[in-house]
Amino acid sequence: MRLIQNMCTIAEYPAPGSTAADCCLGAAGRRLVKIAVVGASGVGKTALVVRFLTKRFIGDYERNAGNLYTRQVQIEGETLAIQVQDTPGIQVHENGLSCNEQLNRCLRWADAAVLVFSITDHKSYELIGQLHQHVQQLHPGTRLPVVVVANKADLLHIKQVDPQLGLQLAGMLGCSFYEVSVSENYNDVYNAFHALCKEVSHKQQPSSTPEKRRTSLIPRPKSPNMQDLKRRFKQALSAKVRTVTSV
Repeated sequence: MRLIQNMCTIAEYPAPGSTAADCCLGAAGRRLVKIAVVGASGVGKTALVVRFLTKRFIGDYERNAGNLYTRQVQIEGETLAIQVQDTPGIQVHENGLSCNEQLNRCLRWADAAVLVFSITDHKSYELIGQLHQHVQQLHPGTRLPVVVVANKADLLHIKQVDPQLGLQLAGMLGCSFYEVSVSENYNDVYNAFHALCKEVSHKQQPSSTPEKRRTSLIPRPKSPNMQDLKRRFKQALSAKVRTVTSV
């Protein structure tokens, strides 16, 4: 996958009246992959998105306002339009997740989701299971492609979550798992998004049906006529009897 240097921010979600075909096509009619990046506050969602889109790491960010970034990427030789939604941090209350309608609209809009937690924040890890369930509930009748990302892998001295726990949780949820350090390693971030984009791309492609067997241009030989064979056999037998009799 190759990043093409052009990024902009989109303030609006697709119009409610947009058709499914419209939502699957981006600029210049290219197939569109829509990804939501979600997780607790302070896990590094914005840093993760910017790192993937620009290969750069910036240490300090303003509080996220829910920006939508768009890029063009190449996956398996095809240029795709990718939109990445950077969402505000999710809070957990006694009654469960605090997901406002704006966030729910974002999750319904998405073709895939990146669930992010920090290895330095055990509560952000505990949120992942509930968040995964919530995401899937917003997509009834289908299973949304999801990857689980454990960020801040370089901060081992303040680690609260062992990476093995993240791997086990992702396995239980049926997701891929990536441990990354946004500040130190771009390749791990790239691999997480690349795998997700590839999964969505394959899912969007129409399922191929077995091609019907073509009718042969050479006519099939007719089956022998049994009555005709019997008649010929009787004629041959009668001729043999006549010959014997005359002798």
